[in-house]
Amino acid sequence: MPPALNPHLRRALAERIRFYNELGIYDFYRRESAATSSEIQSAKLDEVSSVPVTAETAIEAEDVLALPKPESGVTNSAAALRLIREDLGDCTRCRLHKQGRKQIVFGVGNPRAQLMFIGEAPGADEDDQGEPFVGRAGQLLNNMIKAMGLRREGVYIANIIKCRPPGNRTPERDECDTCSPFLMRQIAVIKPKVIVALGAVAAKTLLAINAPMAELRGHWYQFRGTKLAVTYHPAFLLRDPRQKKEAWKDLQMVMKELGLSMPAKVPQ
Repeated sequence: MPPALNPHLRRALAERIRFYNELGIYDFYRRESAATSSEIQSAKLDEVSSVPVTAETAIEAEDVLALPKPESGVTNSAAALRLIREDLGDCTRCRLHKQGRKQIVFGVGNPRAQLMFIGEAPGADEDDQGEPFVGRAGQLLNNMIKAMGLRREGVYIANIIKCRPPGNRTPERDECDTCSPFLMRQIAVIKPKVIVALGAVAAKTLLAINAPMAELRGHWYQFRGTKLAVTYHPAFLLRDPRQKKEAWKDLQMVMKELGLSMPAKVPQ
């Protein structure tokens, strides 16, 4: 049993966890540290932000401040998603709120969907309307969903980050890290049977794998108890329509997993 932390360090760790909770991060993981308990005990309080959350300190800090997620214990998925949205608020957790975003684009669809699509980030149309995939890429995604024999209203659609990056640039790593905990909470509530990562940013962020799309596609991955497949982002398919056949192969793999009937005609 690890020695008890002194009261000052316990309070400092509690404040640190509260800070992460305000960012939407509620899950902490055990990891080993080279620092000994005595070294941690002797750490200066004004340097507590650099003290590693080790297996011992994380457990005791969680005992000090065991704050549940707002949606914890809520069995109604729609209500739980509303609580996550309320917790997100008018988010100012990363630089994007200062860089021209009009509104947060949370996610849309069936709160108990078996299939969830996750893209990269909102674009201009999404920023205007507050809903993911409503522009040209969204129209193509709608056609892809329809070709699978499904309706947009029957799936759930979200992005890695919820604010439009300026000029539709690729999201930065720290922006993804700051925003993705809210996406993880959405996934935990919806409990989809299958997730489809649309494009390299979504795939690499979710899987923590730095590999080209050619290697990421065509495989099943286990992601938090859910099967995950990777395909091209609809915006990429608009730029290179030749890859639509490859994307259809990915969707057929998903359809088979979901037990959906294959259409007689291949969509164009």
